[in-house]
Amino acid sequence: MPVLTSSETIREEDTAMHDPSATRSRLVALFLLGAVLFGYPALAVFNVPASVLGVPVLYAYLFAAWAALVALVAVVVRRD
Repeated sequence: MPVLTSSETIREEDTAMHDPSATRSRLVALFLLGAVLFGYPALAVFNVPASVLGVPVLYAYLFAAWAALVALVAVVVRRD
């Protein structure tokens, strides 16, 4: 364990080793989630003649699913 002066600190994030295979596995899982979210069965469920705040339900679903995937990818990549 290194000797630290009062002005030095070591964050756990800096000392932890990140496993690149774990990041790769998470990204593959997110890809598969995206394939499910944008596949025909999921899209068929939301293809209804209704609207949410004036936006067709299908378009609202597509935007929300896309935004969620982008946010999840950002979280996974940020950990690395």
